[in-house]
Amino acid sequence: MKPTILAYKTLPDDVLAYLREHAEVLTLDAGAARLPDALAAAFKEADGAIGSSMKITPAMLEGAARLKALSTISVGFDQFDVDDLTRRGIVLAHTPDVLTESTADTVFALILASARRVVELADWVRAGQWRESLGEAQFGVDVHGKTLGIVGLGRIGGALARRAALGFGMRVRYTNRSPNEAAERAFGAKRVALGELLAESDFVCLQVPLTPETRHLIGTAELKAMKRSAILINASRGATVDEAALIEALRDGTILAAGLDVFEREPLPADSPLLAMKNVVALPHIGSATRETRHAMSRCAAENLVAALAGTLARNIVNPEALGPSRR
Repeated sequence: MKPTILAYKTLPDDVLAYLREHAEVLTLDAGAARLPDALAAAFKEADGAIGSSMKITPAMLEGAARLKALSTISVGFDQFDVDDLTRRGIVLAHTPDVLTESTADTVFALILASARRVVELADWVRAGQWRESLGEAQFGVDVHGKTLGIVGLGRIGGALARRAALGFGMRVRYTNRSPNEAAERAFGAKRVALGELLAESDFVCLQVPLTPETRHLIGTAELKAMKRSAILINASRGATVDEAALIEALRDGTILAAGLDVFEREPLPADSPLLAMKNVVALPHIGSATRETRHAMSRCAAENLVAALAGTLARNIVNPEALGPSRR
């Protein structure tokens, strides 16, 4: 008998067809998938589920006695209570590899756009303000040859270091729980303490997951430790930065600018002070949002889920403890 899979996000036709080869598939339309009660009811009918962008709480899993695996179409997993899933014996899988290069592209786009004031000056041209040769009031800052500080040199951080060192001749500083010897050899990356990274870097890029330890990792004290000419880039998770402290730092000139793809509240409220600041580039969480990458993520998540339900999944597992001693 085939297992039953709940798809609580719209999937590409070929990915849905792949799942139907291996399971009975229940789908929720976009409206129902945003309703916690509807999602909780659907979980009770499923052996596994695939989706993203919804907070999955312990309360939503009460009564979901059949549920054995969840597969998120993302690298981040802060939408789940991982400890609770592990206690229930529910395996959580994610997609950490397929989005690395696209997300690193987005981060570097934020670096370039913030440094060269691309969005601000494009709007200036559209408004008919370009009436003579540019003056100092429109100047940006160079990217090449500068110092890039990467907080969290994992897969995406490593791809970012490669672009910076080999493409733009940048010096790379990084913090990480353990040394990244490959990046040190290939890109001249130097591991330093966070305080040193903040003080030395012209661009500070956050590439860490959201955990209790990284929540508000960058606050008032950290922003004051940065150069006044520095630019903060965040394409990890919004809550790694104290947004109120960042707004104050940008207003006061504590730092020069910010390039942001993530925010504490998403979608970003229309009345956010960040939207009125010329020294902010704000994107709608587009890190992995290319046709190619999003399709690859959906396919990877589907394959993860099918393998998890078959008891053969050996990679991309967030909580291997949920497998039990015989499978670890």
